[in-house]
Amino acid sequence: MSEGGGEQQKYALVTADGETRERSRGYTGKGEATYPNGEKYEGEFADGNRQGKGKYTYLNGDVYEGDFDQNKRHGIGKMTYAGKGSYYGYWSEGQRQGDGVFMYPNGDVYSGAWSGGFKEGVGTFIFKETGIKLHGEWKKGDFVRGKWIYPNGTYYEGSYDSNKPKGIGKWCFHNGNVLDGEYAQITQVATDPSEEDQLKLIWKTTSSLYEAAR
Repeated sequence: MSEGGGEQQKYALVTADGETRERSRGYTGKGEATYPNGEKYEGEFADGNRQGKGKYTYLNGDVYEGDFDQNKRHGIGKMTYAGKGSYYGYWSEGQRQGDGVFMYPNGDVYSGAWSGGFKEGVGTFIFKETGIKLHGEWKKGDFVRGKWIYPNGTYYEGSYDSNKPKGIGKWCFHNGNVLDGEYAQITQVATDPSEEDQLKLIWKTTSSLYEAAR
């Protein structure tokens, strides 16, 4: 009995033939499991483990539907994060790994490579409101090198820090003109403690405007 006087929920597995078990050990087949913390799994088991296709509903409202291996998300699947968007793609050892697409609640989309749960490798992030794209290399969730592309075809290509341009790069305009230069990031400290520091981007041109060979 719990301190509140109610009976504590126990693990329960209802098998495909309607049998109710208090443990999954040794079971192979389809079933519906309810865990002591209130989370649920519906899908395939192999020797007591979540194995194959299934659906797992978490206590916070997140839902995963896809492949499992040895109780972990592994293979191809979709995770819907309550209020935070959804991911569809490859998983390994319970984490986003390989190619996948993340759709955010505001309509922004990232499509590309993942590693250890982070955006890592080559990928493209599209801002729905502006149509701007970030295409290139990502590391630990941050954009580190590539193109910042505007809807009219103009783009900046170079290195980035905290998803903002930093260091040597170039602007390539939609009419074919190119301008080399360098971005510096300057942190402007807020004078009001209730406000946040502001990051300022400073561009310094290092070449004359020229037309790129086409």
